[in-house]
Amino acid sequence: MERVGGKRKNIKNYNNANYLDLSIPYAAGSLYSTVDDLYLWDQALYTEKLLSKKYRDLLFNSYIPAGPGHYGYGWFINKAFNGEKNDSITVIEHGGGINGFNTLVSRIPSDKNLVVLLNNTGGANLNEMNKAIRNILYNKPYSLPKKSLANALVEVILEKGMVSGLTYFKENKNSSTYAINENEMNSAGYQLLQTGKVKEAIEVFKLNVEAFPKSGNTYDSLGEAYLKNGDKKLAIINYKKSVELDPNNENGKKVLEEISKS
Repeated sequence: MERVGGKRKNIKNYNNANYLDLSIPYAAGSLYSTVDDLYLWDQALYTEKLLSKKYRDLLFNSYIPAGPGHYGYGWFINKAFNGEKNDSITVIEHGGGINGFNTLVSRIPSDKNLVVLLNNTGGANLNEMNKAIRNILYNKPYSLPKKSLANALVEVILEKGMVSGLTYFKENKNSSTYAINENEMNSAGYQLLQTGKVKEAIEVFKLNVEAFPKSGNTYDSLGEAYLKNGDKKLAIINYKKSVELDPNNENGKKVLEEISKS
């Protein structure tokens, strides 16, 4: 069996993701598996083959409040609503990502159902796919995952220019066909930035700030683009806003310190 390689979107094509020694992140990235093997592992967790009932109960117990649900021993435990609030099921799930990959495993103990999504094209929106698949399993209405507006935006910019790209974005940002994803928009901006299209990258980062004004990362990226464009004043404004929203942004603090010395 050939081991799959991680990819990332680069303008119009998919290229190999940045190299990462997968022995470094341990459990976050050192495990190679398949959908079939993960299913066998999942089903074994309903028996005594791997763990006794005592330890299985510990593994999947709710310990810490996390968002709408709780966190157990390495798992999110939530209620998934299939339509009405009185029609819910318990799901035990977790996702992850690393260079060129992202994954999601969602267990439904009441029926021993399992959804496994393994993706090697970077940061696909697996949560939407997971929800749609779960709704299909339980004969509930579902929607197909929306297309990436960020990817479409980059293609329009490259083919028709920035003005056409901005117009396209405004016309489609509330469309039922496209979804605006912060990480995808950020990646689109960096694709442009890394190919020397600095002004275009700035405009994409500005759209991301507008769409996600409470994210420190959107301002950080915009600040980086302004700095690359030689506009220190606007770079400082955006880096400061980033640090204000995310006090743990050590990179932003470091850049601000370096700018103040120059």
